[in-house]
Amino acid sequence: MSITNYIVDHIPKTTPYNRRPGYSMTPEYITIHSTGNPTSTARNERAWLTNPNNNVTASWHIVVDEKEAIEAIPLNEVAWHAGDGGNGTGNRKSIGIEICESGDRQKTLQNAAELVAKLLKERGWGVDRLRRHYDWSGKICPRIFYDNGKWTGWEQFKEAVQKELFGGDNMTQDKNQPSDWAKEAWEWAKKEGITDGTDPQRVATREEVITMLYRYYKKVSK
Repeated sequence: MSITNYIVDHIPKTTPYNRRPGYSMTPEYITIHSTGNPTSTARNERAWLTNPNNNVTASWHIVVDEKEAIEAIPLNEVAWHAGDGGNGTGNRKSIGIEICESGDRQKTLQNAAELVAKLLKERGWGVDRLRRHYDWSGKICPRIFYDNGKWTGWEQFKEAVQKELFGGDNMTQDKNQPSDWAKEAWEWAKKEGITDGTDPQRVATREEVITMLYRYYKKVSK
């Protein structure tokens, strides 16, 4: 999928059932779904959001199939897709990506991996920012990645995204070293005493983030 296959077609803010609430969002994650419809395309899914027969308060940001990706809600606005409530982190802090289940599955997954890698790169994120719908609400979604409870397909998808991020070098990436795009900042943070230099690819807790910010503040306010 090339950039020319990315279509911006936002639903109106007046769409019924509050599908585009218009709430501002600063995303922290990308949440992956699959449509649950084996015959629907990206255009069908976009059309359903504004179909008068649709009476469900559910939406998403981007849907992708074997041919194209369509952005239905701006990526800096909330969409209702994670199933964790009106104030849930999944809904309030993540970009929702729907993967179509129809057509050429391999091509669709490749398109999805390229799309997600692009979104991660633009934000300076790694695959640790990826979540399943399941992670927020326990729903078996994306169901195309579910393998009798093992989620084998999910791990394969993350590997495909990682490959797009690092040009195929992901399988040999040393998890005790920062990713290539983060090396300069990581070395600076170590030198300045903002981080202890361990576990560069582990997700930080809020305590750790606050501590790093505190160390930086104390340093620059001297």
